[in-house]
Amino acid sequence: MLAVGLTGGIGAGKSTVADMLVDRGAVLVDADRIAREVVEPGAPAYRALVDRFGPGVVGPDASLDRAALAGLVFGDPEALADLNAITHPAIGAAMLERKARFDGSDAVVVLDIPLLRDEHRSMLSLDVVVVVDAPTATALDRLTGVRGMPAADAAARMAAQPDRSARLAVADIVIDNSGDLAHLTGEVDRAWRALEALRRVRRDP
Repeated sequence: MLAVGLTGGIGAGKSTVADMLVDRGAVLVDADRIAREVVEPGAPAYRALVDRFGPGVVGPDASLDRAALAGLVFGDPEALADLNAITHPAIGAAMLERKARFDGSDAVVVLDIPLLRDEHRSMLSLDVVVVVDAPTATALDRLTGVRGMPAADAAARMAAQPDRSARLAVADIVIDNSGDLAHLTGEVDRAWRALEALRRVRRDP
């Protein structure tokens, strides 16, 4: 197995690249999807979140009201730290479990992690980190033009994430998504060839 960490700032096109890698044969473990699963009723983080933030974060159907929770933690560093302390271990454990299903296989397992930091490399035993990169202005244009996000909201979300240079500092492979789809396809093909070469080296050292 080749374990690949995939990250990129909001608006960079990381989800598109993840789908393209799956089309080429990769297996995807999506941190965002797992983050939603671990807060479902009965899941590991649900009760701890309700105990910490109160019944106001529970919707009429007993599921977590993610918008209400976001409203409580946005702009409150202490509340955000508590949220992360509850959810991050559960997310990490679930990602490790799903990655472990492919131990001993020849799979390229892509772990899609929006806020990948250097410590994730050792925590998740990543073999390589791929960063999807786009200029800040390009990412902002995508958020406001394609997604229809208000400019102030888009700028605030981008500012809350690690800056571009910090993301690039952890990269082994960079996928440039500053151009059109044809350009991105070429970049993903290049990255996939590099990943396949690494997989062959691990399989036949």
